[in-house]
Amino acid sequence: MPPVDPQDERELIARARDGDRTAFEVIVRGHDRAVIRLARSLTRSDSEAQDIYQETFLRMFRTIGSFRHDCSLATWIHRIAANACLDHLRREEARPEDPWPAATGAAGASGGADRSAGRGSFDARDPAPGADPERAAAGSEIRVRIEAALKDLPPRERIVFRLRHDDGMRCAAIADILETSEETVRNCLYRAHTRLRSALADLVGGGADPVRRLRQGRPAGEWAR
Repeated sequence: MPPVDPQDERELIARARDGDRTAFEVIVRGHDRAVIRLARSLTRSDSEAQDIYQETFLRMFRTIGSFRHDCSLATWIHRIAANACLDHLRREEARPEDPWPAATGAAGASGGADRSAGRGSFDARDPAPGADPERAAAGSEIRVRIEAALKDLPPRERIVFRLRHDDGMRCAAIADILETSEETVRNCLYRAHTRLRSALADLVGGGADPVRRLRQGRPAGEWAR
């Protein structure tokens, strides 16, 4: 959907404040892809991303009357989505990890596989016919390692990292979304890079530095779906 003209956007917001559901739905359709993309990049789970998506627009519906145009509507919606993501990640950190099911032959093995697939952390489909099995296995291991390292980042570092590298946002825009200074965002990003390189030191040594690859413009989704 093409961007809404700022003047039309103001009219839509005014109508949405007055209870016009059609206007609200137009606003949602203009920004829903950005919200779901951010949620998916942080959770790697369609179901969890959908929860964040619904929470974002529910919060927006409840608070649209307080929007004062002190930033763009896109920034405001990103801010709501980022806060919903942070709340979700913090709840995940506080939640005790479910125990692995007991391995009972084939049933136990399939149960473990289903649990992993249900989280949607990466694409574990079979490699294409003719692919080098050893290379495919190595690539799969790297994807799993990178995704695990990203999940170990503190919530704010993870969301700054994703906004910078998945969405390609400038630090100033991220600072606006998170309502902080650009220097704070840069420091947060530096800490995220440092943690990732430390966690993946052996891969960095082998030329698979995820941060360098991201800086070269290769989306994280290429290897960490």
